Amino acid sequence: MNENKKNGKVLKKIKHKRPISQNKKIPQSMPVSDTTEADIKALLAEDAQPNTSAQPAPDKTSTQASSDDDEFERLLNEFINAELDDAQEVVDNIQDGQEVEMSSSLPISNSDEENSSLLTDPEKSLYRAYQNYFFAVRTIAETHNITPLSPSLTAQKFYPHYKPRLGIRISKEIMEGWDIMLQVFPQELQTLNPAGTDDELLDFAESAKDDNLQLAIISYVEILIEMEGCDIQYEARKLKAEKRKIEKEIYEEHQARVERTKKYIEAIKKKEFPIDAERLVKNFFKTSNKDAEGAYKVLTTNPATFAPIEINKIKPRLFGLIKVTPQDGIRVNREIGEFIKKLKV
Repeated sequence: MNENKKNGKVLKKIKHKRPISQNKKIPQSMPVSDTTEADIKALLAEDAQPNTSAQPAPDKTSTQASSDDDEFERLLNEFINAELDDAQEVVDNIQDGQEVEMSSSLPISNSDEENSSLLTDPEKSLYRAYQNYFFAVRTIAETHNITPLSPSLTAQKFYPHYKPRLGIRISKEIMEGWDIMLQVFPQELQTLNPAGTDDELLDFAESAKDDNLQLAIISYVEILIEMEGCDIQYEARKLKAEKRKIEKEIYEEHQARVERTKKYIEAIKKKEFPIDAERLVKNFFKTSNKDAEGAYKVLTTNPATFAPIEINKIKPRLFGLIKVTPQDGIRVNREIGEFIKKLKV
């Protein structure tokens, strides 16, 4: 089977794989929005610090809950490490004036082929298309005595997941490949727009007579398709991390409130005030959800608003000679408020 037949099969496969959107264009500069790298780092970096808040109570929905928590921690740690590594790389580049290789968790002894096999499917497909493109461009250059273009990316750059900044580098390099193709095939490519639709590019590749030019155009389109898929997956992972972080913050805030509630109740009970401590504190926290400042003011000036003073539990004064009156209830109410005002929990 000759090269044209092989490329024809690849072209049909890509046409079948192509998403519904037919107007995907090459992101020539591919600016990263303000809500990608920096926002994820700002969103997740604080979780890199040890959590000193009260530990949540064990979840009784054991197996599934534990699995979800493990998955969340894995995803969160992955984002933290990747984004902090990226940020440090940018700083190093600025300071040293040169590119610094990112550290990778892949084995150093691995070959590029071995590393490629460890990539997940979207990144593996993108890297394969990237390799095919530069194989074709390099062959075109060498055949016409032009200095060949060497790709700078290896499989480890795609591990563990694609990020938009990687897409910027890919876009820059594949456009440099177009410069070589234009030198060699100026007539053939004069009417072809690199930012054209997938259909336009694939129709051109189907009619191209040079095998390497055909492979280059097919691989170019496949890179665009795979990059779009990787971008979608990146956003999905980002949204999942954001969602789980918000859920975690809500849960931790709830647990912190539970702990504060316990401490308030215990402190009030310890003083043996004639009031239902649990009812007092729980009603206070319910009200504070709507008006925290107002609820606290009432709690420290008139706690009986949240739970009535239990007159029958007030101890008579003077060895029981002086009976309890409503005035004693007012006095106790004030004492409870003053105590809570000074209480530190």
